[in-house]
Amino acid sequence: MAASLTWQKSSYSSTGDNCVELARHPRGVALRESDEPRTVLTASRRRLAALLRASRSGRFDRLG
Repeated sequence: MAASLTWQKSSYSSTGDNCVELARHPRGVALRESDEPRTVLTASRRRLAALLRASRSGRFDRLG
């Protein structure tokens, strides 16, 4: 599956192999890290948008 998708690197990623990549997927959006290309997560566009909004608002800043 991952090999047949067209992956796009995040504009915030550096030029190395430690990048977040996204691709259109029949069930929504596929996500992976470029250094682990066989591990792929899928999410609906709505759920991914909610995750990005929460991240931008700082909701996850205190994890850890």
